[in-house]
Amino acid sequence: MNQPTFVLVHGALTDASVWRRVSVRLQDAGHTVIAPSLPMRGFDGDIAYLGQFLGTLTGPLVVAAHSYAGSVISAPAALTEAVRSLVFVTAFQQDAGETAGALNGKFPGSLLIPENLVVREYPGGAEVYLRPDKFGEVYAGDASARDRKILAAAQRPFDPVTLDGSFADAASWHERPSWAVVSTRDNSIPTEAQRWMAERAGSTVVEVESTHAVPLVRPEVVAETILGAAG
Repeated sequence: MNQPTFVLVHGALTDASVWRRVSVRLQDAGHTVIAPSLPMRGFDGDIAYLGQFLGTLTGPLVVAAHSYAGSVISAPAALTEAVRSLVFVTAFQQDAGETAGALNGKFPGSLLIPENLVVREYPGGAEVYLRPDKFGEVYAGDASARDRKILAAAQRPFDPVTLDGSFADAASWHERPSWAVVSTRDNSIPTEAQRWMAERAGSTVVEVESTHAVPLVRPEVVAETILGAAG
């Protein structure tokens, strides 16, 4: 069997650079890695974008998603037949009829609350950022002070309508093997929500003492999990 290509999909508030330390490890292990950028202007648009992007790649593929991107790869229309397995990294594992916003509120603990956010208008909608002074507490408390400042300055905002998007068909993780990296100090997606979603999906779970920024802070754990998903 051909070596799989690893596709690493970023979530809200960070861009594809959140994967950079994971990418280095996977590339050093001899694998091809590609990390696309989601538009994050609407849930259906992100699904369509990723589906078309994956259609340009030859298989087999292992797709890993961080944060909001877990909702996107949960949608069957976002994937192609070349996708063999899924890795959810402190990510939503959404099912038919659900929304990311509702899943994030299912258990207490998320600090993605209005007083910690900044909303800015853009042509056609609004986009959400974390307040820079709250970025560490909410997203990356175990990152270095320098990394926190860089992340806060270079946020990739999301339109809040993305969190209200749903899909009608059974989630992709019903049909494909999945892994879940669960962070035990996550103030963005509550740890109990991550555990609940992973158990429901029957995912192979790897728990790590980290925050929502686990791809950046604990890249060795994330890379090892992705390599495990490659079989």
